[in-house]
Amino acid sequence: MRRALPSPLPRRHGLEPAELRLPDDGQWPTLLDYLRARLPWAQPGRLEAMLDDGEVVDRDGPLGRHTPYRPGTSIWFHRDLPDEAPVPFEIDVLYRDDDLLVVDKPHFLATIPRGRHVLQTALVRLRTELDLPALSPAHRLDRITAGVVLFVVRPELRGAYQSLFEHRSVRKVYEAVAPFDPAVELPVERVSRIVKERGVFAAQELPGEPNSSTRIELVEQRGELGRYRLLPVTGRTHQLRLHLCALGLPILGDPLYPVVLDRAVDDWSRPLQLLARSLEFTDPLSGQARRFESRRSLQAWTAYGEWLGAVPEVGSGALS
Repeated sequence: MRRALPSPLPRRHGLEPAELRLPDDGQWPTLLDYLRARLPWAQPGRLEAMLDDGEVVDRDGPLGRHTPYRPGTSIWFHRDLPDEAPVPFEIDVLYRDDDLLVVDKPHFLATIPRGRHVLQTALVRLRTELDLPALSPAHRLDRITAGVVLFVVRPELRGAYQSLFEHRSVRKVYEAVAPFDPAVELPVERVSRIVKERGVFAAQELPGEPNSSTRIELVEQRGELGRYRLLPVTGRTHQLRLHLCALGLPILGDPLYPVVLDRAVDDWSRPLQLLARSLEFTDPLSGQARRFESRRSLQAWTAYGEWLGAVPEVGSGALS
């Protein structure tokens, strides 16, 4: 894979500019013709405006709408940012040194820019608020999952910490609030095959070779609810949510499982009751044992009475 070249443009809002390498076999007369073919979703007139305003550059400087197409060269520009509702929750710093930053991410804040979430992501906010322009994540949490996230301050160290997660050398503990069902025998190891199709919001458990495993334990019961400890062995998309739902115990506040709910992106009223409680690993550089724990709590447990109307019937979330 070709490595991205250093950009002649600075970061903006904590984000690197986009780089496009013009194909060697391109036949477009001008750069504008190529951009129209490469970025067909751009608003009418936007590409022309970017070129007229000097927002597209190469190594020698700004390019214009009449610039000839030059095969094999690279260009850079800043992406247009989507309109985003500010996420009204703070990111708490649990630990910081010259190598690592560990934070307690709130619900509704994506870990990294993606789709319609760019500025309102943990990475961009932390780069800006803490003046850490080279900050990068060692792993990710879903936007609607809260809890402990590990970032790397210096880019050259990222691979060492990412490899811990890739090789399953990190002990991850999650906590969830879901219905209580005395008929479900716990603890249990849920093992299944999870498939997530591109363009489809929800993942599925399907027949075939298992690729996911989670140990599920009941920590405490309170009326109709249970507080569960989840210890994933693997890290498939939506694994914990699927595995609890398959037992007939869908996590409270889940907008996908067992059914897809239509919720506004700025509806903060019912966060998913799933928390990345702790991370534990041996530091690959120092050999030091490290453990980081979230200080957050789940609303459905601390404000039990307010969530009673949101508790589904036992077994209603079971996936066949």
